[in-house]
Amino acid sequence: MHKRVMESADAEASPEALMIAVERLVLHVRRRATAGGLSTAASSVLGVLGREGAYRLTDLARTQRVTQPNMTQLVSRLERAGLVRRVADSRDGRGVLVEATAAGMEVFRQRRTERAQALREIVDRLTGPEQEAVRTALPALARAIHDLD
Repeated sequence: MHKRVMESADAEASPEALMIAVERLVLHVRRRATAGGLSTAASSVLGVLGREGAYRLTDLARTQRVTQPNMTQLVSRLERAGLVRRVADSRDGRGVLVEATAAGMEVFRQRRTERAQALREIVDRLTGPEQEAVRTALPALARAIHDLD
C-alpha cells in the first residue's frame, strides 16, 4: 500500500477520528428524528422510559446526569404535553414513578423509526464490505458499552 494511503487509513482509524465520526453520526441521526418536536433532553428521557419502562424521578435524573430539580421541570413539561405521567410506586407507597403514556410511546416509536431510517440511508451509501463492517462493529460496540454500564 502506498505510504500516503496507509497514513490516511491509520488517521481514519485513530481514536480521535473515530470519536469525531461517532459524534457526527449521532448528531445527524438525532437531527433527523423530529416527531414530537422534542429537545435532546426530552427525547433522551422519553427514550429511557420507552425502552426500559417506569423510573423513579431521582433515578431518572441520575441516568440523565442532571439535578433532580431539572428533571422535575423536564418531566412536568413532558407531562403537560401528555407524553409521560406520574404514578404511585406499587412497591413503595410513598414513591412516585414516571412512565410514558400511550402518546409518549407513539412519539418514542416514531422517533426510533426516524433515527433508524437516517442510519439506513447512511449505511446504504457505503460499499458492501463497509456495510458488513458497520453491521459487525455497531452491535459489538453496543455490547461493550452495555458491559461498562
